[in-house]
Amino acid sequence: SEKEQQEAIEHIDEVQNEIDRLNEQASEEILKVEQKYNKLRQPFFQKRSELIAKIPNFWVTTFVNHPQVSALLGEEDEEALHYLSRVEVTEFEDIKSGYRIDFYFDENPYFENKALSKEFNVNESGDPVSKSSEIKWKAGKDLTKRSGQTPNKAGKKRQHEEPESFFTWFTDHSDAGADELGEVIKDDIWPNPLQYYLVPDMEDEEGDGDDDDDDEEGLEDIDEGEEEEGDDDDEDGDGEDGEVRGENKFFFFRNSND
Repeated sequence: SEKEQQEAIEHIDEVQNEIDRLNEQASEEILKVEQKYNKLRQPFFQKRSELIAKIPNFWVTTFVNHPQVSALLGEEDEEALHYLSRVEVTEFEDIKSGYRIDFYFDENPYFENKALSKEFNVNESGDPVSKSSEIKWKAGKDLTKRSGQTPNKAGKKRQHEEPESFFTWFTDHSDAGADELGEVIKDDIWPNPLQYYLVPDMEDEEGDGDDDDDDEEGLEDIDEGEEEEGDDDDEDGDGEDGEVRGENKFFFFRNSND
């Protein structure tokens, strides 16, 4: 009856409120665990940074090897990032309130800053906002005002249009709640940059793949030839002949490789 349905809806609402209460409680406890382990990770991040400092061009190589970041890099951006010596990501103690990414540079011909930062947090109204360092460009070196940089090799593979400068990201605060580059650095690169530093050159991989395809085509042609010969020789269906041909084919491959 209509009355029973209405009572059921009211009970569902009561149960849903209990579920929501538990979800809020779970979120608070998860936040405490994240805060705890963020503190425990800090000495390891520090040790990792000290080790990375011994490897020239670690960070620029990592960014160029990352499929999303590389699409944002022009050739001059890549040149500027060769002076990038250290990257640090700091999540605020109240994780929900935001994080900061710091880039440390050696002296370079592009800008005066020793460090550039971009920070993401939540304002009093609860809306996501961002702010960043002002880049003090040297005369004639402002990469954000260049009319279309040439994409680097990695970028060419992912887009045909010339990218804006990577450094435009520091001046873009239009949608802090959906800053893809910030999220990629914080959640993908920062937890394990080594996996991208060690990515092999894409062109070498493509070249190797082409060779493998050629080899496979050659093997298919050989197999087809063997099958045609087998059809002629084994009209009476003698199984032993089939086994001998299989053995001969094995020796043929081995000798051809020699």
